[in-house]
Formats: sequence, C-alpha cells, structure tokens
Amino acid sequence: MRATLIHDRPVELDAGGLRQRFAEGKPVEMLYGDQGIDAERAAARRRASVLVPIVARPDELTMLLTRRTAHLKNHSGQIAFPGGGAEAGDASTEATALREAREEIGLDPARVELLGRLSDYHTRTDYRVTPVVGLVAPPFELSLDAHEVDAAFEVPLSFLLDPANHLRHQREFQGRMVPFYAIPYRDHYIWGATAGMLINLYRFLAQGAP
Repeated sequence: MRATLIHDRPVELDAGGLRQRFAEGKPVEMLYGDQGIDAERAAARRRASVLVPIVARPDELTMLLTRRTAHLKNHSGQIAFPGGGAEAGDASTEATALREAREEIGLDPARVELLGRLSDYHTRTDYRVTPVVGLVAPPFELSLDAHEVDAAFEVPLSFLLDPANHLRHQREFQGRMVPFYAIPYRDHYIWGATAGMLINLYRFLAQGAP
C-alpha cells in the first residue's frame, strides 16, 4: 500500500511514512482558507472538524471522499470530507471528526488510526475547520446518510499528491473575481475548501522530501 508524492522528484509513501511525517510535525506554510477570507473574524467562526480519511488498500493508498446531496443549504453537490460542526458532547476535535464520519457515512471509528491534524481552514460560510487525518484499515462497510451524502468514492492518493493536478481557477464572488484551487478527477470536480485542504496535505507531506 503506497502512494507517490510528486515533489522535486517522485517519493514513495506508505503507512509508515505517513506516521513518521505526522510524528515529526514540522511547521509548514499552508493555505489559511478561502481566498479573501477575513482573518480578523477567526475567533468568532464556528468550530468544525473533518476527517481526512486515507484508506490503506493492499495495492495503494486512496482518499475517501463524499459528494453532498443537492438539496443542502451549504455546499450542495460538492465534493467534501465527512465532517461538520462541533457539538457540546464532543470531547475533542478528533471526536467531532469521528462522530461526523460515523453519522454521515457509517465509518466505524475503530477502523481509523488517527495520525494528526492539519492547520485550521477558514471558510466563507463562517467555519473554522480542523482537518483530522486518519488512516482507515479495510475492510469496512459504509452506510450513507441519504439526507447529507449522495455518494462516497475513493481517489488514489498519488493523484491528489501530484501538483500537476492542482489547478488554479477564478470565479466571480460578490462582484469580484477570486482565485481557488480545483483538482478534477474523472467526473468529480474537487474544489473550494476540500481542494484547499488537500493542497495543505500535500504541502505538509512534501516538507523534507528530496
């Protein structure tokens, strides 16, 4: 089970390599959040967590992602990590991510080995999102919450860690053009906060790579 990280040259990563990089925990410059987000409101934003689930398939590492249902108020139809707002009963950021993953896609927390966190990502919908990276051990079964999740699918981690697939686009937002990252994969268009957090995962894993 491996993934190829494309940096100055290809670097092979396996589960052990992922554990080592998160254990070292070196700081690295990451995207703060959606382009043009107001940093002064950081403390006032609602706390949320997402699980960034890397699946340890026998032949390769993959990323488990979801497609949100079309009727949701925020981010309808978009590709996302399982996650959501923190609740009073959550003991930690990690507990929020695991609870949300169980509720949204039925992922058993016992199948998840927590590796660490990425930097908080701030969204235009006024959330301060903490990405919690976990290594998911197959086999596992999913049960999707039909109200929130339309589909779940996996993308090779090597594809997501190749900067050639990290595209920059622009769109109009509140009368001005703002840039954003997108990572198209087959018929899935990964963009916005999810793409931004994947870029941050790439930057974190690329630190120290030859």
